[in-house]
Amino acid sequence: MDALGREILQRLDRAASCSEPGPGVTRFSFTREHRAVGSLIEEWMRRAGLTTRWDDAGNLVGRAEGGGTDRRTLIFGSHQDSVRNGGRYDGMLGIVLPLVCLETLHAEGLVLPYPVEVIAFSDEEGGRFTTSLLGSKAVAGGFDPAVLAMQDAHGVSLEQAMREFGADPGGIPALARGPEDVRAFVEVHIEQGPVLENAGQAVGVVTALTGIERHRLTLTGKASHAGTTPMESRRDALVGAAGIVLELDRVCRETPDCVGVVGELDIAPNVVNVIPAQARMTLELRSPDDAIRVDARERILAQARRIAEMHGLGLDSALVYEQSAVSCAPWLIGELGEAVVAATGEQPRELFSGAGHDGLAMARLTDIGMVFVRTPDGLSHHPDEALAAEDAAVAAAVVLRLLQRFG
Repeated sequence: MDALGREILQRLDRAASCSEPGPGVTRFSFTREHRAVGSLIEEWMRRAGLTTRWDDAGNLVGRAEGGGTDRRTLIFGSHQDSVRNGGRYDGMLGIVLPLVCLETLHAEGLVLPYPVEVIAFSDEEGGRFTTSLLGSKAVAGGFDPAVLAMQDAHGVSLEQAMREFGADPGGIPALARGPEDVRAFVEVHIEQGPVLENAGQAVGVVTALTGIERHRLTLTGKASHAGTTPMESRRDALVGAAGIVLELDRVCRETPDCVGVVGELDIAPNVVNVIPAQARMTLELRSPDDAIRVDARERILAQARRIAEMHGLGLDSALVYEQSAVSCAPWLIGELGEAVVAATGEQPRELFSGAGHDGLAMARLTDIGMVFVRTPDGLSHHPDEALAAEDAAVAAAVVLRLLQRFG
């Protein structure tokens, strides 16, 4: 198993070279870097005895037909794309690790009695366009054609980028699978947090994927001279924005299983001696319990309205993204938990995911399960993202147990 762990890390290092120049990994979908990493993944799929194909959503699919009568497919997968200056393990671990496991079984001459696929999904992160989960939504039947009009920073539409890549957006509806054809979807992913490290465990079993919502707020006040306008006469948009930031922080700190952030804040005119006339900001909330998230939203937005009124500000608020939380299937939590016990001799740590993953989309199609692998310092979306070969080996042992238990 130690050799498998080292092999997994070596392949992840090779995949990390398929990146734009600069720190970490920058690999957006429908680019030359996407094609380059796809060529590597395709080589590894064939070594594992899988047939390969690129689909019209830019996904790379590897498939082994299996030797039994059960034709329902067990799908493994994750995303090949990254955020800008991201890490080498986020997403790619969930592609490389099951391929190494399947290659191990293939080398031993073992044919599973059911079909297995590994899918390298396109555009989970949304680093180039403002959409996300594109490839997994296409497979699960949740693709929205309206996103094809979205443009990147250079004015290239998603549709144009896909066609230049060799994909045909018109063929996406035909990619949707039927629930009767799929047994389950399983994803292996670095935790991107400190829970497993604090618990001293290499792997954990995920119980739910967080719900996410994002808002854009604009506060409108009045610009005036910062030296001559009395404090009581000011309509300072930034003061209002600061109050909303503090309110979000307070609500999320006081609410279990709820996190939030103001990730963007722009002011105008942004001049040293002028009172800000406008503040544009984002609010993001996440929780594995949608009721908790919605309650936090209502409290924060109600206070935002009070803050705006107190400071004489106009307030425009729009919900721009919402994704409900998704629970992992109890039977898969159980299967993965038993595989963890068999591989490690330890009771599995169960935890929820505070990040979104392709499982959010795949849950529309089938039952989902997820394995988290320990992340040193909980660091992710960063060039210093790390993974220990020993932990990768433990995760591989869990997947091998799962594959053979299903058989």
